[in-house]
Amino acid sequence: MHGPRKLPDLVEAIYDAGLDPSLWNNVVTGIRDFVGGQACGLFSKDSISKFGVTHYYCGADPHYIRLYSETHSKFDPLTVLPPHGQIVSIPDLVNFDEYRRGRFYQEWMRPQGCSDAANVVLENSNASCPVMMTVLSGRRMVDPVMKQRLSLILPHASRALLINRAMTSQLTLATALAEVLDNLACGIFLLDGFCRVVHANSAGHALLAADDLVRSVAGQLVTSSAEANQTLWEAFATRHEIALLAAKGHAFSLLSPSGERYVAHILPLSSVLRDGSERVVDAVGALLLRKVSLGGQSYGELIARTFDLTPAELRVFLSIVEVGGVPETAVALGIAETTAKTHLHRVFAKTGVSRQADLVKLAAGFSNPLVN
Repeated sequence: MHGPRKLPDLVEAIYDAGLDPSLWNNVVTGIRDFVGGQACGLFSKDSISKFGVTHYYCGADPHYIRLYSETHSKFDPLTVLPPHGQIVSIPDLVNFDEYRRGRFYQEWMRPQGCSDAANVVLENSNASCPVMMTVLSGRRMVDPVMKQRLSLILPHASRALLINRAMTSQLTLATALAEVLDNLACGIFLLDGFCRVVHANSAGHALLAADDLVRSVAGQLVTSSAEANQTLWEAFATRHEIALLAAKGHAFSLLSPSGERYVAHILPLSSVLRDGSERVVDAVGALLLRKVSLGGQSYGELIARTFDLTPAELRVFLSIVEVGGVPETAVALGIAETTAKTHLHRVFAKTGVSRQADLVKLAAGFSNPLVN
């Protein structure tokens, strides 16, 4: 069995666990040995339901860890949690003689050969369910030496848990945003100051895999248009916020070799630019590529509901958008041109537009941005 760790080594291990939570099991072993207890654990306890869950522990049988979560967390002496950072033993919380006659001691502590425990709230960002540490003392009572040793590591353990929470929060947010981006039909590319791809969403990777409109050449994004490439280079490669901001809102079209048309938009990432970092891995802007297509099968139904179009009017509307003018619509639908014109005029009146080109723009605004 390893002897107690020296305090500097233990503190270093605690901060390592702040960056890598998988190391906490090893850390609680070091804390137990340093404090001089029989077992040690990190657990969360709901201040209302009294339900407790042990996250990391050492020196206890897994059977009793399960029993604590399932039953005995409701009967432990921590009915009222102590203030953050205050170390309390069981006699500080309840009448010790009454405690020894209760279920928690008789069914949980005593079978493990324990009488007392040092308890402290380490992290209470979630006030209703703080994270606590407990050190079971074995047969002897928690003494001032144990409390003093535990107090030496408390601030470090608290900070490490805050680091854990901050990192988990950021990872959760990043994961959620990545999921959103991957469900967009628009191809999104984060580019650095050399037009190299730092990140792409699923639609962006699909465009690269198609090797038609865009491709990656030595990591640099290259389009099928020399003019577009020049635009991208001038916007991104200067790495100046002014250049990227000037490009913001400037849309340009791209025609793939297969004949499909796309619209491109540039979005500067101003926060990165203002940071002043010279790391080449930083994305300084985003390129958004959207296929010029009405896409989605439900936009027609939504348009009909929005403008109260009849089935006949909706058919003319969609035909004007997808097929062409009145003559082409009449042929496609098998109706007279006069009938097509009548329905078109009613569509103009209901939608508030007066040109066929405006109907196309209107329909595009109803297209589904998500991957079908």
